Amino acid sequence: MKTMTCRQLGGACDEEFQAATFEEMAELSKQHAMGMFSQGDQAHLLAGEKMKELMQDSGAMQEWFASKRQEFENLPED
Repeated sequence: MKTMTCRQLGGACDEEFQAATFEEMAELSKQHAMGMFSQGDQAHLLAGEKMKELMQDSGAMQEWFASKRQEFENLPED
């Protein structure tokens, strides 16, 4: 298992997620973000807007995703 924070994954807080794979980590982050959006959390809404902008450029999004995957892979096991 490895640990990353919401902020490390492009979010707005220091909530920690633990997962065995990057795909699991991304899903945990997504679920957290959706919960924060539904609560109207302004910091997460702002982070979501930045992600939306990034998603407009598929090359930039792929590069961002690859860098986060690499960051995950470089983390030590918990």
